[in-house]
Amino acid sequence: MSPATKRNLKTFAENSINLILISILTGLFSGVLVSLYNLFANMGEEYSRYVYSLVFERPYFVPLLLLALFAGALVIGTAVRAVPMIRGSGVPQITGVARGKVKHGWFTTLTAMFACSLACIFMGLPAGAEGPSVELGGCTGDAVSRLFKRREMTVRMQVACGAGAGFAAAFNAPMTGIVFVAEEVSRSFSVPLFISSSVAVVTAVLTRTAIFSSMGMNTGAVFSQFVFPSTVAPTSVLWIALATLITSLIAVVFYKLVFLFKKLFKRVTFFKGAGKYALVFTAAGALALITPYAMGGGGEIIKALGSGGTGAAEVEQAFGTGFYGTAAIVFALRFVTVLLFFGCSAPCGVFVPMLALGALSGGILSQLFITAGMDPACADFAVIICMATFFTCTVKAPITGFCIIFELTGSFANFTPAVAGVAIGYIISCAFRLEPIYEKCLNLFVKEEERPCDPLPLKVDAPKGKM
Repeated sequence: MSPATKRNLKTFAENSINLILISILTGLFSGVLVSLYNLFANMGEEYSRYVYSLVFERPYFVPLLLLALFAGALVIGTAVRAVPMIRGSGVPQITGVARGKVKHGWFTTLTAMFACSLACIFMGLPAGAEGPSVELGGCTGDAVSRLFKRREMTVRMQVACGAGAGFAAAFNAPMTGIVFVAEEVSRSFSVPLFISSSVAVVTAVLTRTAIFSSMGMNTGAVFSQFVFPSTVAPTSVLWIALATLITSLIAVVFYKLVFLFKKLFKRVTFFKGAGKYALVFTAAGALALITPYAMGGGGEIIKALGSGGTGAAEVEQAFGTGFYGTAAIVFALRFVTVLLFFGCSAPCGVFVPMLALGALSGGILSQLFITAGMDPACADFAVIICMATFFTCTVKAPITGFCIIFELTGSFANFTPAVAGVAIGYIISCAFRLEPIYEKCLNLFVKEEERPCDPLPLKVDAPKGKM
């Protein structure tokens, strides 16, 4: 072996080891930060439900609640104006950082998103914690790599790895987190990226498991109450396929309305643009008084739709209505509030709220189809697969949508219905020529902020020097 070859192998080995060590640190710190953030978010949802229940019992406090929401909205609107990186869920922005399209200060972005998104959750708004978790993880990857003075390409790669680690720690879904990095964040694949993201994601999930276990909390699948039959009759597969088709069309309507609302909210300029948040927050607070299922990210309503394989979903009734009336009311309320929050770009997650809309669609359709002859045992399938279909149709990340079904439920039963549902969602999205929703949001952000854009994908070649 020639001296030159030995030097190249030594350099590659040293840099690879350094890259893995940095990825471990990215995963470790992302796991700690995102786990604590989600613990606070869970506390915020419980606190807000308690406060809203008190206000519901004492209607004379409603004006005070709306006034508090109005004031909080002005504060958050001012923060968003000062730190544009926290606009919306944060996923498009941190994706832009990973691709070199957006520049940011990791500490400012991290602290502002942590505080503002938690404030939205504590105010009882339909805000998820998963989108901010992705941005927090990406900021952590940025911080770790810059701490060790890595070159820019490595910094970008660690931002992508941190985003995937944040996603995985929020959902307890390591496989989906790895896929999310390649399919959604970087939209490219390389061996160093795969190794680094795998190391960071696994480390983050192990850290999350250790923290949650030490507190006696559940470390298993998020939606473990869903039960699926070992076999599915062909007729039931057709019913599920029909449900996914209808859900896909609903997702297309949602997608179109999101960007219509974004255009409309641009015209709201009072209080230096913070007025649009005041309108949305007070409207969402008023709607949340109708039913607690209109509040929070939507995880509770997804769990409530699980029938345990019996086909009889149990959802707390509202206004004395049965399942259909309650589910329709909740779906309508959440559809409107998620549109408002997505449209005004409030600093909160919309990932789980979108999943909840798909699950509600699947829950309503499954109960209708059971009366028409679908096997009741397939009701849980319809809910979960419609959830993934809605996600796939809007985000256009079919592999991520496919993987998330199995990791959220902890079941790999019946591969075929899941493939069919995700495929239908993707085909409908392509038929209507929908651009991935986070991709379009990123392009709008870059255009509005007039940030420099580097169109090159995140790709790391064999190292030639210090990484």
